[in-house]
Amino acid sequence: MQKWKVLKKIMDAGLVVVVRADSVDQAKRIAEACYRGGAAAIEITYTVPGATKVIEELAATYTPDEMIIGAGTVLDPETARIAILAGAQYVVSPSLNLDTLKLCNRYQVPCMPGISDVRSVVTALEYGADIVKLFPGELYGPKAIRAFKGPIPQANFMPTGGVSLDNVEDWITAGAVAVGVGGSLTRGAKTGDYAGIEAQAKQFVEKIQKARSGADN
Repeated sequence: MQKWKVLKKIMDAGLVVVVRADSVDQAKRIAEACYRGGAAAIEITYTVPGATKVIEELAATYTPDEMIIGAGTVLDPETARIAILAGAQYVVSPSLNLDTLKLCNRYQVPCMPGISDVRSVVTALEYGADIVKLFPGELYGPKAIRAFKGPIPQANFMPTGGVSLDNVEDWITAGAVAVGVGGSLTRGAKTGDYAGIEAQAKQFVEKIQKARSGADN
């Protein structure tokens, strides 16, 4: 899928599910539950044992029109390339690594680096980042997006960390083009409650759309 189509699908959905799990099977079951709940973008983090295998198997099961599969917690270009070859359609990093950004641009794969200050945002934009990841989101809160957008209105932000059902609407109305959600959505996997994860994903999708509808009025 072309880069712009991947970005559009992520921004249209507004929700990127951050999958951290203890095994390949658990990660796949989380991804499938979130997909059933309406989540279009799934980020398989490289803290998951066998993360590359998870990406490969999901990419073989779902078309890009069904599920956009990404790689998360990517710390270097070597991992990014492995993930892309396995089928990852976007790459997410906890920090700004210019070599990773360059590699992703070379292959026209969206890369969302983690940022925490204005200089990092500007550098990320200069090296081709279309969306920057505000991380960790719980340290800043929704007001940070408005603050960053004062001097850098052209930047697109995706907060990750600390996003929950209680505050997701605040993040969207503050200007986030998408949110990254992990533990607050997927923790049910610890007890095998995948039906609960599906229901939570549906709630996140509904709240994001509700917030956007309110912002449009």
